[in-house]
Amino acid sequence: MRECWLTLDAQALLHNLAVMREHMPEARLLAMVKADAYGHGIAQVAPLLADHADGLGVACMSEALALRAQGVKGNITVMQGVFNAEELATARAQYLTLVVHSPEQLDLFEATESSRPLAVWLKINTGMNRLGFRPAQALMAWRRLGNCVGVHRLGIAAHFACADEPVLAMTDQQLGRFRALQQALSAEKGTSVAGSLANSAGVLAWPEAADEWMRPGIALYGSSPFADRSAADFDLRPVMTLHARVASVFTVPAGERVGYGASWLAERSTRIAVVSIGYGDGYPRHAPTGTPVLIAGRRYELVGRVSMDMITVKVDGSVNVGDEVVLWGQGLPVDEIASAAGTISYELFCRLTARVRRPSQPLELAETPIADAEAEHG
Repeated sequence: MRECWLTLDAQALLHNLAVMREHMPEARLLAMVKADAYGHGIAQVAPLLADHADGLGVACMSEALALRAQGVKGNITVMQGVFNAEELATARAQYLTLVVHSPEQLDLFEATESSRPLAVWLKINTGMNRLGFRPAQALMAWRRLGNCVGVHRLGIAAHFACADEPVLAMTDQQLGRFRALQQALSAEKGTSVAGSLANSAGVLAWPEAADEWMRPGIALYGSSPFADRSAADFDLRPVMTLHARVASVFTVPAGERVGYGASWLAERSTRIAVVSIGYGDGYPRHAPTGTPVLIAGRRYELVGRVSMDMITVKVDGSVNVGDEVVLWGQGLPVDEIASAAGTISYELFCRLTARVRRPSQPLELAETPIADAEAEHG
């Protein structure tokens, strides 16, 4: 049987979470599990994170409701908020935390009356120019939200555009704009206003971005958010390992070519292993000749083009049919594969298809869960 599967390391996940806490020990941690937990499987990863983080972050309502249906009872924040009255009512009923980033969402809150408590983050556009209110409009939006029935906890959040490039001035500018607004709002309110700024890169490289909440994503899964620094530099461990098996081994005579387009030439008689993974499984099609793979714990090089179902690897006489292959993960950093393929680890994780066999059960749960969301909102 053709085999292609991934394994998940619960201890690595908790270790990486602890690393994040070490960098910002005073901040509460919102663990990002959007996009199927960055391709790791939200059903497998979220229960463990829910027991050890202070909340979970998702992109949209469907992801939040899937978590509730799975039995996750903690704080869940919907980063893109809601887009109609039905979603808003559901968010209240499910005790979700919402981000408000547009005038249309403000109008929706004002048009809906409910005394059921709802925690809200006001999204501030400090220079990312994607979602949020510019600081000049944020004060009025803040006041309008504060007057809405049922909004009982209100903070401000922003997103860094270039925190993964610490030499740029952009992050300093964004921080300055955010802090100036935060101070103005705190002065008007007469007490401190909660903030949330730091993504993975912010947590690791910008200690001045520390606030009440941090929102790490990719670092939790053991990948570096920086192009020039490895995960190992930050003591991050891979959570996912992607596996396949050697399906065939043969010798290509000198002067013959391998694969589609005949792009790789055997300059001498060469032993080739065919591995049962390809772009139909989510392995990057543009991974070039020379991209490393591990077979039975030893490094070898991919040669020729990646096919839909297979890759070809230049090997030695120790490789046999049925040997286990690691495409990335334990022993082979995903960031190295992403760099070779001209992309980022986020994309590699998220592109894995349903053909890749995954763990059927959630990772081992902790013993002491955090308080449920209804109690927190009450």
